Amino acid sequence: MQTPTRRDWLSILFLGVVWGGTFMVVSFALRGYGPVTVATARVVLGAVALTSLAAVLGRPMPAFDPKLWAYLIPIGLLSSAIPFSLLSWGQSFVPSAFAGLSMAAVPLFVLPLAYFFAAETLHRNKALGFGLGFVGTIILLGPEILTGGPLVLPRLACIGAALCYAFASILTRRCPKIDPITLAATSLVIGAVPLIPMMLIAEGLPHWAGPVSGSAIILLGLVPTALAALLRVSVIRSAGSGFMTLTSYQVPIWSVIFGATILGEDLPLRFFAALGFILGGLLLSQRKPQHQAR
Repeated sequence: MQTPTRRDWLSILFLGVVWGGTFMVVSFALRGYGPVTVATARVVLGAVALTSLAAVLGRPMPAFDPKLWAYLIPIGLLSSAIPFSLLSWGQSFVPSAFAGLSMAAVPLFVLPLAYFFAAETLHRNKALGFGLGFVGTIILLGPEILTGGPLVLPRLACIGAALCYAFASILTRRCPKIDPITLAATSLVIGAVPLIPMMLIAEGLPHWAGPVSGSAIILLGLVPTALAALLRVSVIRSAGSGFMTLTSYQVPIWSVIFGATILGEDLPLRFFAALGFILGGLLLSQRKPQHQAR
């Protein structure tokens, strides 16, 4: 069993803060840019940074193997292009804290997907944890999900982004062997391919929109996208993928803290109830049944 080091714990804390603060930074970027431009800039800047690093480190290019690319293309779309676009558009209407809370559902969505598509066991605690988290997700969406309203689609877009990340996680597990930095860089390059023409058609060529929005859009591409991807690889190699799931508990908490204290967002009690159900479901799903824990 891999034992986490002090560096691993500090890395996990850093990633939780960075990914939790991403939604706040997106809100700043959206003050000067359209949602497609924000998503595109994040993917393109991240792709340039990671591709350059892979070249400097001499990491191999992905092989021209149809089986490998059958995974790389959907991974790239589902881990960057689609969810980044959904989140940017959704955050144009809903608080950043809502988007952050939505991401807590990612590991819960992974549970049934891993059962159906990766042949992983779905023991009682996992099933109950998923059910508890699903209730939290419904609470998060609010009663408007049944009655309709202008915020239903933006809220569903954020939940849809979480579902995209869950599918990407399953595909990444099943992907043929490839250098992790190459995988991260290639995924972002693939994500950039459809986003660039979409941005030019929908919102035109971006311009400098001032120090706040401009700095935010650069920060999005370099820190939570490129740097965090490298740190994530380092932690998984050192302490394992199970340890990496600890970020799932931090992201929604930090997003709420940043949204309330820095952006001054008015957060209804429903958000906190949803957070309790979702985090409770996550904790329950991580507990092994008694006969396995012995």
